[in-house]
Amino acid sequence: MSVGSTLEQAAAAIASAPSLALACHHTPDGDALGSMLAVHHLALAHGKQSVASWPEPFPVAPHYEFLPGLDLATKPADFPPEPDLMITFDCGSIGRLAELGEPAQRAHQLIVVDHHATNDGYGTINLIDPEAAASAVVVRRLLDRLGWELTREAAQCLYTGLICDTGRFQYESTTPAVFTLAEELSTFDLPIASMNRQLFEEHRLAYLRLAGAALQRAVYDGDRRFVATWVTAADLAEYGVCMEETEGLIDLIRRATEADVSAVLKETPEGTKVSLRAVTEFDVGRLAIAFGGGGHKAAAGFVSPLPVPELLEALRQSLPRVGAV
Repeated sequence: MSVGSTLEQAAAAIASAPSLALACHHTPDGDALGSMLAVHHLALAHGKQSVASWPEPFPVAPHYEFLPGLDLATKPADFPPEPDLMITFDCGSIGRLAELGEPAQRAHQLIVVDHHATNDGYGTINLIDPEAAASAVVVRRLLDRLGWELTREAAQCLYTGLICDTGRFQYESTTPAVFTLAEELSTFDLPIASMNRQLFEEHRLAYLRLAGAALQRAVYDGDRRFVATWVTAADLAEYGVCMEETEGLIDLIRRATEADVSAVLKETPEGTKVSLRAVTEFDVGRLAIAFGGGGHKAAAGFVSPLPVPELLEALRQSLPRVGAV
């Protein structure tokens, strides 16, 4: 089914539903939160009952705390167990919903809104556009199809999703259409300068010290042009940093001129969480799929039960040597 036809189907389902249950993946990023909260704001504005949530741990990274609507979110324990209509945002598989996966499976209708080519298509309506630069782009089209006019709060949420998933308009996904949408959203008098600073530039000194330690221990494989580092639970305790604060560490390590592929491995209670980036044609999305995850060609991730040393070696061995056929 074409994206246009699916848009019509999703809009019709939302328009006829008396209530919405919205969810995004665990440890949500700016695109997941922004896309979900934009719909939440406008659903409430149009008189629909709506809840919005994500799995535990419920606190979000500090740089997302400015997002309007976070205070309206519902803890996963209070999420409807059997929603009439549930919508997921920026979530490539039902596993990434963690405890919210059960309501998703029990929902009478499930709309999946995403832009990841690796999405499992686990919904009854799968509104997935791999050509879209962000899930926020897909949401904007959906809102337009619904006839729901933007508010300043919704525009701020969508702009956050857009700049996060285009890397402040630096990634290859930045098309003329992206700039057109950014122009539309900016007409709502958004605090763009302060948003950019909080999203990308502000960090506690404790995090900067942890980042320095992580960069100091970075390892490099010249044969594979691969650079990686890791963060342990002991690191978090030593520096007094929460895991959510380390989200941007991959953006530091990927700057290494010598590397085509970069990785950050983090010890979490759920396993070793891995963020992958590529600056060449190498597809880290496919690499992530091989380890049970997913994502995009240039940015992907997964969680593994393997400890950091074993997983780091497995990743290294999965990469081709430079010049190898």
